[in-house]
Amino acid sequence: MKAPLHICPGSLQDGHETYSSKASRALFDGHVVSPWLDFSLKDELQLAFLQQNIHSLSISGVQEKFAAVIDKGHIRLAKAGEQSTYILKPAPLSRVLSRKQIPMNEHLTMQIAHQVYGITTAQNGLCFDRDGQPVYITRRFDVLPDGSKQAQEDFCSLIGRTETTDGGGYKYMGAYEDIANVIRQFIPAWMPAMERFFQLLVFNYIFANGDAHLKNFSILYKDNEPMLAPAYDLINSYIHVHDDDFCLSDGLSRSLPKSDSYLRTGHPCQDDFRRFGLQIGLLHKRIDRIFQPFLIFPKSVSTLIRNSYLSDDRTKRYYFRIIEERRQRFIRELSC
Repeated sequence: MKAPLHICPGSLQDGHETYSSKASRALFDGHVVSPWLDFSLKDELQLAFLQQNIHSLSISGVQEKFAAVIDKGHIRLAKAGEQSTYILKPAPLSRVLSRKQIPMNEHLTMQIAHQVYGITTAQNGLCFDRDGQPVYITRRFDVLPDGSKQAQEDFCSLIGRTETTDGGGYKYMGAYEDIANVIRQFIPAWMPAMERFFQLLVFNYIFANGDAHLKNFSILYKDNEPMLAPAYDLINSYIHVHDDDFCLSDGLSRSLPKSDSYLRTGHPCQDDFRRFGLQIGLLHKRIDRIFQPFLIFPKSVSTLIRNSYLSDDRTKRYYFRIIEERRQRFIRELSC
């Protein structure tokens, strides 16, 4: 059922009944595209097709992901053998807490990362199936407008971790210093890439993204030149799973000593991140510049949360309460 829209399902700007011009340019190259899908995920025949479609897309993760294209102003599923340019992610079928909020949560978190903190992200938005259920849509950054593909390699592959050699939890093994070492090794202009990586780590911590595993970081080969891929799969996972501060088993680093605050409370503060930043080759002044926007939440964070498609005010308050608690941990005085 089509309910009227008042917020852009792309940029979360108020006063829009469909994608704003800003969102259309970013997500659809300025083309007019309907946010309403022509199919329902509850349709059994459609679900049977979706199950075939999902197997054609080799992207890891437990959440169902489907290949899609834009066709005459509508979003549709990619046909067998057709090059997809978008990925659709509906609410998963698992029993995870508040599972129906996952598409809206990921959309909100990705928008905050890009709009507020200037993090380079995959272009994204929401669309709605025939039953009005929100579905997360993201543009594939590894596919060019002419349909050609750019090589992409995630850090599981780059580090050499596989399920065969390391077991089922292979993508959660190690420390973030392992990613930093690969960035320095593979990317010629490694310093800007390292700063982007470090900024993303701070964002993931404060915004409670407990799903920042090795496969959710990638290198993209643009004209055969390796660079850090745009951020993707950012989500405030604590709403759904009360996970640890860090997704990887060894946290930031296996070798760095923890701050007194970390040892006392069990949670890192900015001193721990600073030590890590220095370890991976960043300068104090650059670390300070990356920290600065996270010390006090800009008003735009609250505005985006308020405008988001999270189902109710209670969920929106919970989202903010989680990230505010993380921010308070982060800014603790170093002498505490």
